[in-house]
This record gives sequence, C-alpha cells and structure tokens, in this order.
Amino acid sequence: MLIVGCGDIGRRVAMRLMNRNRDVTAVVRSETSAAAAGMTGAHVLRVDLDSDSPPAGWASGYGEVYYFAPPPREGDTDGRLRRCLAQFGATGTQPARIVYISTSAVYGDCGGAWISEAQPVSPTTARGRRRLDAENRLREWTQAHSVSLVILRVPGIYGPGKLPLARLEQGLPVLREADAPWTNRIHADDLAAICIAAMQADRPAVVYNVSDGHPGNMTDYFFRVADAAGLPRPPEVDREEAGRVLSPGMLSFLQDSRRMKNDKLLRELDITLQYPDLDAGLESCFTG
Repeated sequence: MLIVGCGDIGRRVAMRLMNRNRDVTAVVRSETSAAAAGMTGAHVLRVDLDSDSPPAGWASGYGEVYYFAPPPREGDTDGRLRRCLAQFGATGTQPARIVYISTSAVYGDCGGAWISEAQPVSPTTARGRRRLDAENRLREWTQAHSVSLVILRVPGIYGPGKLPLARLEQGLPVLREADAPWTNRIHADDLAAICIAAMQADRPAVVYNVSDGHPGNMTDYFFRVADAAGLPRPPEVDREEAGRVLSPGMLSFLQDSRRMKNDKLLRELDITLQYPDLDAGLESCFTG
C-alpha cells in the first residue's frame, strides 16, 4: 500500500493498516514529515511532487494507493497529481484502486440546501477548482487504465491536534453567527476509518460525501471549541467588517453554504461513525 501525502490523516491510516500487519509505504516531502511518518512503522519515501525529476521508480509496484497530497496553493489545476500519475504510467504497473481525498468545496455555494452526491459541481473558489481538476484528471486516468477510483468529498476535519486553539488564544474575530453559512465536518479518526473502508469495499461508488451528518456553522464551531478548551469565545464581526479583518483563507470557507447528506457513505461502506456529532468528537479531543 502506498500513501501519497502522509500527513495527519495519512499517519492515522498508516497506523491502522500497520496494526493489521499490512505493508505500507508513506510518501512525504520534508524531513519533519518523514520523521513523523516513520513513527507509524511504515516505510518512508521522500518525494517532491513539485519536481520534474523525482526518484526513479518510486511509484512502482503498489496495488492500493491512498492519494492525500494537497494541490499547490495557487492556480486552478493540480500539477502534483499529474506528475504522480505520470510516474504510475511510467512504471508499467498500475494500482488496482486509488482512494482520493477531495473537498466538498467542489460543490460551490448551494444556498444551505441538503445535498447528495448527485449535486452538480460548481466550485466558487480556487481551492475547489484545483480539487475538481484533480478529480477530473483521476477519472480520466483511471478509466483509461482500468483502475478503480473512490473520491471522498471531505469538509472541515477536526480532532486532537486539529483544533483552532492558536487562533482562539489570539482572540481573532469570527463572522457573527447570524450571518454564518452552513458548514460540515468530520472527525479525523472517522475519516481515516472511511478511507480504509473505501479501499476495501467490494464495489464502491466513485464518489462519497463524507461528513458526520450534523451540519452547523463555523462560528458555532469556534464557540464550542473555545468552551471545551476553557478559552474566551472570539469576538464577532459583520460581513462588511469580516471582508477587512479575516484572512483570505478564512473568507474562502465562508463563501459557500451547504448541508451534506452522508447516508450513502454509511450504507454502502458499512460505516458506523465513532464520533457522530461535534459533542462526541470534541470530548475525545480533551479527554485523551
């Protein structure tokens, strides 16, 4: 098994697989990431997916591939994924299945409506357009090479080590709750379990919405994290002021509003969420 982009979620997947005595190779770019991935017991490869001269044969011989590497921060395409697929093609031995973590941002703004996997994609942000480019490239490549593909459209991820505590400690503002759009989330450990289930399913669908099925809004999320951590709730600002004081990255998450159905995921992948709502998930972050 190959995990391309073995960050936090990749390490959670790797540890679960290693506990099942699976042979796992983790692909990372930095020395720091290599050290963290090595703690799982997986084999570690350092590969720069922004380089046109990667190590020879690094992608050869893997039957199952988890592709978790993020796209570049700029542009509307994902050159990293394209270079990775070119390496698979160069080896002459394609994987049997690829599980790809995409983003729910490919749907764009749905006006707060409940959406299923049948919802047309219409990304409103560059972040969403990059992920849609990757999805389309993967569909084309896997169809051409008879490789199974599962795309997981993932919203906000939270869990131990993945909470906005530094932001709360700085007292940075949030959009007032009355103006906050609908958002969705998934606990990191549940996402790791879903990735493995997607790889192991006999006949999975191509696309699954991933969420805990209990949408909220980002302001409420910050308030509840602050309460759980014993920190002051952040100040609220209206939309006009938000455009001046919030970061471009934060603003991009406030452009879209949607509520994601997860019934297809639960039914077809036979998933029982360990953390089915934010209350259960936040408790896990502070109780060890």
